[in-house]
Amino acid sequence: MQTDSSPFQGKRLPGWLILMAALTAMGALSIDMYLPSFSFIAKDLGVASNTIQLTLSTFLSGLALGQMFYGPISDRFGRKPPLYFGICLYVLSSIGCTFAPNIETLLVLRFFQGLGGSSGMVIPRAVVRDKMGADGAARAFSMLMLVFGLAPILAPFIGGLLLTFSTWRAIFATLTVFGAICLICTHRVMEETRDQAHVVPLHLGRVLRQYLDLLRHRQFMAYVLCGGLIQAGLFAYISGGPFVLIELHGIKPQNFGFVFGANAIGLIACSQINARLVIKRSADRVLSKIIWIPAILTTIVAVLVACGYESLPLLLIGFFGFLSCHGFVGPNASAIALAQQGKQAGTAAALMGTLQFGIGMLSGVIMGVWHDGTALPLTTLMAVCGIAALLLYRYVARHTMQVPKPV
Repeated sequence: MQTDSSPFQGKRLPGWLILMAALTAMGALSIDMYLPSFSFIAKDLGVASNTIQLTLSTFLSGLALGQMFYGPISDRFGRKPPLYFGICLYVLSSIGCTFAPNIETLLVLRFFQGLGGSSGMVIPRAVVRDKMGADGAARAFSMLMLVFGLAPILAPFIGGLLLTFSTWRAIFATLTVFGAICLICTHRVMEETRDQAHVVPLHLGRVLRQYLDLLRHRQFMAYVLCGGLIQAGLFAYISGGPFVLIELHGIKPQNFGFVFGANAIGLIACSQINARLVIKRSADRVLSKIIWIPAILTTIVAVLVACGYESLPLLLIGFFGFLSCHGFVGPNASAIALAQQGKQAGTAAALMGTLQFGIGMLSGVIMGVWHDGTALPLTTLMAVCGIAALLLYRYVARHTMQVPKPV
């Protein structure tokens, strides 16, 4: 398929890209919107609050597992058929969650909800790759990053608002309506983008070989892991930030949302700046200038914390700088990684999403295990993620003179 490196003609975003952003938000909304309802669900279903947390784990498991399947299927049958299936599964599961009579049913349905919602994480990336060159894709991914940043701000607010005049079931009913709207828009707005001249046969052996080849592709893996490590720092902050800022430094719980929101605004602002920078500069050039910042900034913060020079302003500056840089690193690393995977864009997007999501979940687990009552585990883990991302990028920069042209 002919790619377009300059797809944003005029001032308005194309409808298909807005749809891709909505599909990308499906997973985030399904996580963040129901977080305020944990205690209400526990009381209604007669279980402990920590049991309700398992519904988040089962959803995340479905979200991670599903990505590995949608990629190869979309390379064989096109982007729209598996997206239809995934959204329908998401809608049906959301309806089931709305009327779930007990915790066991809710756990199972949340897994299938994640399995369906994962289609919205894989296929939009493949569609962007189908329609654009590397720099155009970097700009489009920056637009998707806008949604990635807005969802954590708006979703809990929407969930809390629904709880003021209804029950927790209204949250899943809202997700049902959102999924149904996405399904209708997919049918009416989205065009099939897979290149009909490069249909990839769907055989288990071939799919496994594709994944193995991608895992051995040093440039692809380096860019995927580069973006994944910065995202892992974000997951570490989400896991450990509340303890550090609220418990250790006395920020009131009701004010923590403002800190969280400020970081999200920084991420959004940088992603939109990136969308404009890549018009005149390549995605790789922008990445080369930014990738140093999270590594150096968090290393300084971690060293000062280890030496006992810990303060709230220091931590806030470090967190804001690291998370804001994700608005540059994430879109550009993703675009460059997918630029050379035209014939297997779906499979490549699936592997990228699964690996990055897996690294993020691992960082959250590390934060849970490495808890010593100080800010050192969080700052150290974010510094390690930043340094590792920098080293991976420098390895690619030394061995690659230019980003390969789209296939």
